[in-house]
Amino acid sequence: MDFVAGAIGGVCGVAVGYPLDTVKVRIQTEAKYTGIWHCVGDTYRRERVWGFYRGLSLPVCTVSLVSSVSFGTYRHCLEHICRLRYGSADAKPAKADITLSGCASGLVRVFLTSPTEVAKVRLQTQTQQRRLSASWSSPAHPMCPVPPAPVCPAPGPKYHGPLHCLTTVAREEGLWGLYKGSSALLLRDGHSFATYFLSYAILCEWLTPAGHSRPDVLGVLVAGGCAGVLAWAVATPMDVIKSRLQADGQGQQRYRGLLHCMVTSVREEGPRVLFKGLALNCCRAFPVNMVVFVTYEAVLRLTRGLLT
Repeated sequence: MDFVAGAIGGVCGVAVGYPLDTVKVRIQTEAKYTGIWHCVGDTYRRERVWGFYRGLSLPVCTVSLVSSVSFGTYRHCLEHICRLRYGSADAKPAKADITLSGCASGLVRVFLTSPTEVAKVRLQTQTQQRRLSASWSSPAHPMCPVPPAPVCPAPGPKYHGPLHCLTTVAREEGLWGLYKGSSALLLRDGHSFATYFLSYAILCEWLTPAGHSRPDVLGVLVAGGCAGVLAWAVATPMDVIKSRLQADGQGQQRYRGLLHCMVTSVREEGPRVLFKGLALNCCRAFPVNMVVFVTYEAVLRLTRGLLT
């Protein structure tokens, strides 16, 4: 049932947090934005509300599988560790057991999420790339006498949807193009999910009333929200690099790999570039993971009640 509960919780989390995720990706990949509100205002002015939901359909279709794998892998890995170390799957795990299981869940999900992350980032950023290309094609000097040229319509979007984006990337860049940034994604999700599940377990233990085995709904909300914030706090540097590597295929390729992207970004924009979107990630993580964990726990309790 952990797989089912994780799937339902993941879908609810995406519904809450996707608009801020779009803003986060654009801040990380476009140097022209000076802050969150600048990006929000520019996106709304140019694309209205729909601009915040670019690329949503694919995450919604796949997040149930990804979240299911994450929570299911964590729980089953933890049970196997407890069985090996303590002789019972129901034994209380140590902090190291939780950390190892959380890390395993983060690493496993990378193989499922990398293609969808590539499509999501390309769709979220292709409007800016199109405007940049248009500005490069403009005349060098407006006063230079040039023969009139026929007026051409503005180029349409390169990607017409998530599936079209995936097939286009695979055709133009090969199957490896679907896994651009996967090294950064591995580094991001491994330690961030270890932090995620460990902090949730510790906070739940602190917030559990005396005489009870689990926290109440308010305790789950607080623990889930704080766990999400802490996880994104440690994940943001690699998230920036991951987004830049995945957006890199829309024009002339700038980065040769993870280290080159990191060194180039820091050299051009300073060390602060690795924390672009940190405040937004943390603001988004709290309500999203409140919803994820309270839904996850509610589904588990409901199914346990029906099965007993």
